[in-house]
Amino acid sequence: MFVIATALCATTSLRAGEPARLAIDAAARVQELIPEIETYIESGMKAFDSPALALGVVVDDKVVYARGFGVRSRASGGAVNSRTLFQIGSTTKGFLATTLAIMVDRGKLRWDDRIVDLDPAFQLKDPWVTREFRVFDLLAQRSSLPAYANDSLGVPLGIDETALIHSLRHVEPVSSFRSAFAYTNITHMLAGRIVAKAAGAADWNAVLRAELLDPLGMKESSVTAQAMEQAPNHASGYRWTPQGVVEVPFTQIFPYDFMGAGDINSNIEEMSRWLQLQLGDGVLEGQRLVSAENLAFTRRPEVAITEKAFYAMGWIRLETPNGVAIWHNGGTSSFGAFVGFIPDRKAGIVLLTNEANVGFPDALGIWLLDRILGNEKVDYVAKKLNEATAAFAKDAARFDKPANPRPFPALAPLVGAYVNPAIGKAVLKREGEALVMEIATGGAKLRLDPWDGDVFTATLAPEGRFAAVAANEGPGPAGFVQFQIDNDGKRNRLRMTDTNGQQFEFLRE
Repeated sequence: MFVIATALCATTSLRAGEPARLAIDAAARVQELIPEIETYIESGMKAFDSPALALGVVVDDKVVYARGFGVRSRASGGAVNSRTLFQIGSTTKGFLATTLAIMVDRGKLRWDDRIVDLDPAFQLKDPWVTREFRVFDLLAQRSSLPAYANDSLGVPLGIDETALIHSLRHVEPVSSFRSAFAYTNITHMLAGRIVAKAAGAADWNAVLRAELLDPLGMKESSVTAQAMEQAPNHASGYRWTPQGVVEVPFTQIFPYDFMGAGDINSNIEEMSRWLQLQLGDGVLEGQRLVSAENLAFTRRPEVAITEKAFYAMGWIRLETPNGVAIWHNGGTSSFGAFVGFIPDRKAGIVLLTNEANVGFPDALGIWLLDRILGNEKVDYVAKKLNEATAAFAKDAARFDKPANPRPFPALAPLVGAYVNPAIGKAVLKREGEALVMEIATGGAKLRLDPWDGDVFTATLAPEGRFAAVAANEGPGPAGFVQFQIDNDGKRNRLRMTDTNGQQFEFLRE
């Protein structure tokens, strides 16, 4: 799950009485744009080899456009319509933020409550940050942690929610607290736990269902891999490559085990009702679900991404030449999503695709918001395709074997048990000309193949519940493992580096 900020400039002010007129203008603008929108979608789907896409557009309290494109599965077919289910990825974070706002409405939480008072087990490496971390920090992406901190312990390694939250105490901060944008997911898992505790519920998904999905009439939306697979009208997921997409299976490990960070399955029909709630400042069809004041708090800028884009709580605030847009994207291993709205024009869009988000839904979403606002026309889709292709090639090249690798160490002395404080025990065994590293917590196995001297590539073994994860992640390595010499001159240390560049140090037990 990741975030990409695009487009910039300054906001304009509105005179009293303008919002209603602007909503009428937005509805007319959408109708005028439909031929251009559909042409751009179809060309973008072809460029990104996207099997399916669904688009919904809401103005004021009405759905003014809803259409599916492509097929749910290239293997089995099935036309996409407004009720086809997709994973919505990190656009789930807006739902999480709203459940926090509801708990604040009810006096169960305050935005400035200290996390250590709500969960005494909470700990980060810096004691001062631990003490000062507040409810409004959980979703604000300014934690001082590195981007995607310890995400790789959840996927591909399958370590559970409790262990992931506990692991953050071992992560070195990379910036001053609240000073810099760095996207994280595990803090959102903790936020979900805090919401559930405040509500007296079993977990965050129970709160989500009771407070938002059911009141909004989102009966077909769900939060598990099993529910997705059993739904007759669901899209299959696809991993993206420049040569074409590859259909992959569903796995509970990701995104569903990440809970409030990205576990919702939904469709454009039901997500349009979510947009109507946002555009109605907490009211849908006369029913208030959350106060306007606390909903607005979730959209308050918390940290700058660029000079015109700011992260709030589950939302990005983007200032453009002709108005402010609020949006967020979502990306899982095989689905992409974009949800955005223009508060002053009471207009919003939801885009769902069944292809890993390498930029297509984001580009199309920002393009569409720009077109509704009347901003300069920019071909974001072409730009993002070039960036995605270059990034794929760069990632692949990182694991290219050196032309003249250094001699490899003997494997037998490397065998044994190693321990990392965040991950726990890892047992290394020899299998032929490679090593297998089994993570005790979670049970994932990594095949270690000699790469250059004491450096090995680490590839997830497609076994058991990790078979689907490996298919989603693709055939390439999940990172590197380097064996290192300790003060006694023995190789009793190893360093594992994931694809985000985060490192985990192990010592021989």
